[in-house]
Amino acid sequence: MNFSPRWLWLCAALIALIWWQYAHRPRTHPKGVLIADVPLQGGIEGTPAQLSKYGITLKPLATFSLSARVLGRADYHWDFGAKLIPVDLALGWGRMSDSAVLEKLDISQSARYFYWSTKQPLPIPAQEIVESAANMHLIPADEYVERAIKRTRVGDIAKFDGLLVEAQWPNGTKWTSSLTRSDSGSGACELVWVQHFDTASR
Repeated sequence: MNFSPRWLWLCAALIALIWWQYAHRPRTHPKGVLIADVPLQGGIEGTPAQLSKYGITLKPLATFSLSARVLGRADYHWDFGAKLIPVDLALGWGRMSDSAVLEKLDISQSARYFYWSTKQPLPIPAQEIVESAANMHLIPADEYVERAIKRTRVGDIAKFDGLLVEAQWPNGTKWTSSLTRSDSGSGACELVWVQHFDTASR
């Protein structure tokens, strides 16, 4: 039986799609808090040296490290910040790392924002959700960190450290990291210069 190049291409595309979906399938966990610790943030001593990537100036604002459950991942290719920040991760800790809580919430990401909703009574107070989850814009410090971030799956335990920063583009546009976990809405995302990044299934 002969197959046309078009059919061969369609078969190859279907196989690639199935593989991608399998490789990126969410990890599942039993009920219970996976990450009890909150993110750690510290001050910058002295006058911080500015960083730069792709001609974009990065001003360090605080040191930062965390372990958190990956609640969502959004890849960006075409928006204004895509070259600097190719991936956003929605992350949860405390009771926002507990499957018993997460199964009652609908979580999504769009246009650099993280959203949660439920048609049931809230499993935990709304302010606790705000303070125990965040959408983080991740700036990889190098290609190894970028590859590690891009391998991340929903349900992974992400562990990383680096700096919260303010990014200024040559045209004057600024994106500034939030410096608190208790805010929400516009300006509430963390902008992180990620120096080390690792994931685990548990």
